Amino acid sequence: MLDHASITVSDWLRAEPFYNAIMAALRVPCVWREANGAGYGLRNTADDDSHTYLTVRQSAHVVPDRRHWAFRAPDRAAVDAFHTAGLLHGGRCDGPPGPRPEYHAGYYAAFLLDPDGNRVEAVTHRLP
Repeated sequence: MLDHASITVSDWLRAEPFYNAIMAALRVPCVWREANGAGYGLRNTADDDSHTYLTVRQSAHVVPDRRHWAFRAPDRAAVDAFHTAGLLHGGRCDGPPGPRPEYHAGYYAAFLLDPDGNRVEAVTHRLP
């Protein structure tokens, strides 16, 4: 459904290790970097519109309103790696990796709060 999205953070230097780590765990490349932000994933083109792109930028107007961003994981191991990487790089646990049968039998997810309190999730829908 999403083509691209942006997340704002109050301090890019504090947030950068967190986002680099969780995106690497999900096998999403960092495709550009500037002094106060970075882009992850691939942008769509006229020939291939199957991608999603995420920008994370520093902003003076960060609103800690518990926004929720769910990232697709290729498998359960990537969900686990996302959670571990996030905790090692300034994130806080907001739900450990595990099945979420209240959604459906294959839903496996982990939840973190980034250094600004944005809620990020890694999820796979595939059965093991």
